[in-house]
Amino acid sequence: MNFVEFRVTEDNLDNQKELVLKTIEENRKRVEELLKQDEKNYKNFVRLLQLMEEKLGFYFSPISHLNYVKNSPKTEEVYNLLLPEISRYHTELGQNEDIYAYLKEIMDKERDNLNEEEKKVLKDLLLEFELSGVGLQKSKKDRLKEINIELSELTSKFAQNLLKATDSYEMLIEDYEDVKELPKRDLEAAKIEKEGKVFYRFTLKQPSYVAYMTYGSNRGKREELYRAYVTRAPQNEELIEKILELRDEKAKLLGFNNYAEFSLKTKMAADPKIVVEFLKELARKSKAQAQKEYEELKKFAKEKGFDKELQAYDLAYFSEKLKKEKFNIDEDLYRPFFEKNRTIEGLFRFLKKLFKLDFEKVDTPVWHESVSCYELSRFGKKIGRLYMDLESREGKRGGAWMDEWITHHIDENGKEVLPIAYIVANFAESTKDAPSLLRPSDVETLFHEMGHALHHLLSTVKEPAVSGIAGVEWDAVEFPSQFLENFAYEKEVLKEFAYHYETNEPLSEDMIKRLVESKNFQSAMAMVRQLEFGLFDMLVHMGTKSSKEVQKILDEVREEVSVVKPPKYNKFQWGFSHIFAGGYAAGYYSYKWAEVLSADAYFMFVDNGIYNDEISESYLKEILCKGGSRPAMESFKAFAGREPKSEALLKLCGISQF
Repeated sequence: MNFVEFRVTEDNLDNQKELVLKTIEENRKRVEELLKQDEKNYKNFVRLLQLMEEKLGFYFSPISHLNYVKNSPKTEEVYNLLLPEISRYHTELGQNEDIYAYLKEIMDKERDNLNEEEKKVLKDLLLEFELSGVGLQKSKKDRLKEINIELSELTSKFAQNLLKATDSYEMLIEDYEDVKELPKRDLEAAKIEKEGKVFYRFTLKQPSYVAYMTYGSNRGKREELYRAYVTRAPQNEELIEKILELRDEKAKLLGFNNYAEFSLKTKMAADPKIVVEFLKELARKSKAQAQKEYEELKKFAKEKGFDKELQAYDLAYFSEKLKKEKFNIDEDLYRPFFEKNRTIEGLFRFLKKLFKLDFEKVDTPVWHESVSCYELSRFGKKIGRLYMDLESREGKRGGAWMDEWITHHIDENGKEVLPIAYIVANFAESTKDAPSLLRPSDVETLFHEMGHALHHLLSTVKEPAVSGIAGVEWDAVEFPSQFLENFAYEKEVLKEFAYHYETNEPLSEDMIKRLVESKNFQSAMAMVRQLEFGLFDMLVHMGTKSSKEVQKILDEVREEVSVVKPPKYNKFQWGFSHIFAGGYAAGYYSYKWAEVLSADAYFMFVDNGIYNDEISESYLKEILCKGGSRPAMESFKAFAGREPKSEALLKLCGISQF
């Protein structure tokens, strides 16, 4: 089976834009035709609605993707032009009372003859229509349409502001004393010549920012860089206010008390109060240990001659030193053992042993020379295609993510369509002198995103609306990614790829032991940090409208769960793109909610031998292949034969509070 190639470039963006607009109009006409049919059933109505949506995504996804990974004025222009058009189309579709009535009729009439996948599609569609305001009077429908369009524009603008602020900043250092502790690799990456002088350039992009915050000797420079990072995109404050105001109005139009309630209608968690209590309970069980970890860090810094109050911009610097002293571990000493390409190849070998998967590199058009493409197969049968874009560069959104282009399904002609996904990260850029070398945390990130990709690519579901990650509850979607990332520190797995890129020397038993022992270093501090984000997100979507309220909630959350209080000027919310420009609004708690499932599943493997074919086959069949075709809890119980055990999460993090 041949795969479609990625041929969208800046030069042909206008053509791709026209294809999107044409598809929207064709879909509108097709809807009218479908509604005129005398006999409407699942096959000739529901399936065709799904396929229309898949076709629109097929043309729009490459544009959206290019805007994130190769941003330019042109990609912005096209992306921002299409967003309101797509939002308008989806709102119109979701508010079409005739479609809704026929969906209900088909569900009532064919319920007993529909399979599990088809029932889930109909159930999800009916809920989607209800959340789109299908039952509202016309004036409210019109207002909802306006809100959806405006929200799509505001969230896009939030992301663009953040990207531009990140790209535009640089800190130049001339004095070598200020950079002398940086690893050679980071030093070389930062070195530039300007007006005949040597400078060291640091930016707000993750590899550069993390390098100086971790190893920068000059505290004043660390604060300068930190301040720039936590005060990026101040214009986003106004956008946050407007976004929250519109989300609240939208929720109330649809009969909810607030946006948090609206958001949870498509998630496992039933009520915002349940989520808040879940997060606070984790905080109660974690904070004492987090406080001990923080006190240990302060004591260590004092012993090293630091006589000031420890600030947020000191944490990474002293934590790295403490970690090195406590475990005799220097993260930078591991990087030569994690060369990007060899790590990828080792990850593939691990997945072959675990799930009997084969990965073959293919020569196909890509959007940047550092991008690679692979085809997946199992027992000789092609499964899907995966693009990997892992190196940092200008014009690329920060962070790491998985996105899908094509979903596994059966098309209108009864033929199988194979899925295509992208994995994107911002690891150190390779140069003509040296390859891209990963930190242990980067290896974790790679495994995490591969977990998402497998969830999408291994689907055997025929219905596109519930295939792969489609239809998966948002607070369960992190389950497969977190599950896989846990194996990044397993000794058996590390032996698949951890070899020095120059000498071919394997990572020693001692280095592996120290890496594993250091895995949960400051894990409780990391836990309460994530709980801070999750609580802030949930509480801020329970009716908040003004920037003063936003700051007040953030301050109160920090007072309750955090052990490190940042400076007053810290405006974390301006850069919180997960909830203000991504899909995690009133859903950031999902990381911890899903981590209960992933930790429990991980221990099932570890306790029974990692390469246990029976358990692996069950996980693949009941979790990965099922996609969103049934509720996530049902999938977990089909795999494990029981409910998940919540204590597995604290055990995984090495947090003892019993």
